[in-house]
Amino acid sequence: MNLFSAIMIFFGGVGTLLIGMNLLSNNMQKLANTRLEAIFKKTSNNRVVSMGIGLGVTTIVQSSSLTTVLVVGLVNAGMITLFQATAIIMGANIGTTITAQIAALQSFDYMIIAMMLAFIGAFISMLSKRERVKTIGNVLSGLGLIFVALNLLTLAMKDFREHEVIYNTLASINNPFVLLLIGAVLTGIFQSSSAITSIIISMAIAGMPIGDGGNAPLFVVIGSNIGTCVTAMLSSIGTSTNAKRAALIHLMFNFFGSIIFAIFLLAWPSFTADVLAKGFPTKPGTQIAMFHTLFNVVCVVLFLPLAQVFVRISKFIIRDKIDPDRKVIRLEERFLKTPRIALDHLQKEIAIMAHLATDVLEHAYQAFLKQEVSEKERIIEEIDYINNANKQLTNYLVKITSNDLTKKEQDVSSNLYYVISDLGRVADLAHNFTKYTDSYVYEKLVFTDEAFSRLDLMFLRVKQLANEMIMIFNDDEEASIELVDKLEAEIDTLREQLIDEHIERLNCGKCQANSSPVWINLVSNLERAADHMAMASHLVIEGGNKQWKSMDRTV
Repeated sequence: MNLFSAIMIFFGGVGTLLIGMNLLSNNMQKLANTRLEAIFKKTSNNRVVSMGIGLGVTTIVQSSSLTTVLVVGLVNAGMITLFQATAIIMGANIGTTITAQIAALQSFDYMIIAMMLAFIGAFISMLSKRERVKTIGNVLSGLGLIFVALNLLTLAMKDFREHEVIYNTLASINNPFVLLLIGAVLTGIFQSSSAITSIIISMAIAGMPIGDGGNAPLFVVIGSNIGTCVTAMLSSIGTSTNAKRAALIHLMFNFFGSIIFAIFLLAWPSFTADVLAKGFPTKPGTQIAMFHTLFNVVCVVLFLPLAQVFVRISKFIIRDKIDPDRKVIRLEERFLKTPRIALDHLQKEIAIMAHLATDVLEHAYQAFLKQEVSEKERIIEEIDYINNANKQLTNYLVKITSNDLTKKEQDVSSNLYYVISDLGRVADLAHNFTKYTDSYVYEKLVFTDEAFSRLDLMFLRVKQLANEMIMIFNDDEEASIELVDKLEAEIDTLREQLIDEHIERLNCGKCQANSSPVWINLVSNLERAADHMAMASHLVIEGGNKQWKSMDRTV
């Protein structure tokens, strides 16, 4: 085989490896969607539990970069603390070693049989009509493609070994810091430490040298752990302060671990011969895979007790910024690959929109009471912002539904669409209030103190309902759908009473007839806002009363 053919096979092997890993990761993620949600909900302040979650999730999705990016997103959304994220990131580093162990299997005789998984998986995926079975087929295909890629890489490496220039060039790279840098740079380019480690394992199996042998390949492996931080660092751009800290903690953990092990290997130059070679004398690929696992396990054992220290260092380096009290919608694109987590995140952001909608309703109500027509422009600006938030939330929901969703996820998505619409209606009702304020001022309408006292009681009940709705959106244990229904029923009764009382005042001459349209529309709009809030609350409650979905939704 000539050099050009060997180079083409090498690049083909790298491409096949990346596609196989991506196929395996994405489809394992699909299979684990609901499990991932349950796993992350169990995240606690117990560092061992959180570390185990990071290990488990990464073992499932076969990508520490994916887990870390997801963790950065969870921190950015305020769904987990920085301390929890630190332990999860450490666990993810152990979980990612599984890929290297798979790569080391090519040292054994059943490599050719393992390659058949690509065909078996593709056959299953093509013939099956069930989505879950197709996903399992894709998992098998991804695993099979990894073995195909490793075989191609080994073939290319065996040919490279016959070319003196390549052989001597690789054998001449002895500087451990250069080897560390090579591992870091290549991993940053390929965005996968598992891929680089797999290539190093293939080189070892083919007898391709790195440096003068000994510990040299191990320096590339630890360098790859630094390079894998690039993905998390990039994903933290434009995120919250805590999300940037999570990415920094990931970098510190891998960097400090790599430095410690680099010093260890420099101090013990015969470590490979004294330890790894004795344990696996004829399996150089397995030696590297076992070191990769040992490296990450030892780093976690060393640093897990220091998780809080990492948090403090990150807070010292990245200082707090003055953040407005979370009245801004933050939608995490990172969650879109895991619909269950994305839907939970969306629900929390909808709670922010609920705050905005109820705030502008109160602003418009207070402007009416105080006859402040000058507030109209500000109120309309607030409504425009909410309408924009409505579009953002809806577009995010559309992106979620473009995934393959379970029946439960489809139901939740459908309900959240109506919830967003309901909250938009509440903001629209605030716009109506500005018109009533204009009429109140310019037509010189008169209302009695008794009328305003009763109106304040009605608005107080609307605010109480709004607070209960937001608690439901945030999964607050003290939230009560029964209280929502009770308040909504009381508001309905108050509407009827306020209109009847107004008619009585008209008959007694206490009110003017020309105030009737404004008064009746005002109390009706308050009752309408309460209806939309109650509908939204029911839709968010899992297994809520489906009749709410069919109710009239016009303003």
